[in-house]
Amino acid sequence: MGSPTHDKNSQVDFLKHRLNMFLDVLDAIDPEDTNLEDIDRLLSMLDDMESKCREFNNREEVSESV
Repeated sequence: MGSPTHDKNSQVDFLKHRLNMFLDVLDAIDPEDTNLEDIDRLLSMLDDMESKCREFNNREEVSESV
């Protein structure tokens, strides 16, 4: 995908971008036509963002201990 993001500002920008993508998908969903796969995809996107937050936090803790 690309090189790892180690700079804190880049990490925040990355997460903002991912959150904006999530919000765009959420806005585009028609409640009348939403199915279980759509909800699963939204949950997966949230899980991915949570994982990235943990990953960035762990990188920060490792770099502080070095």
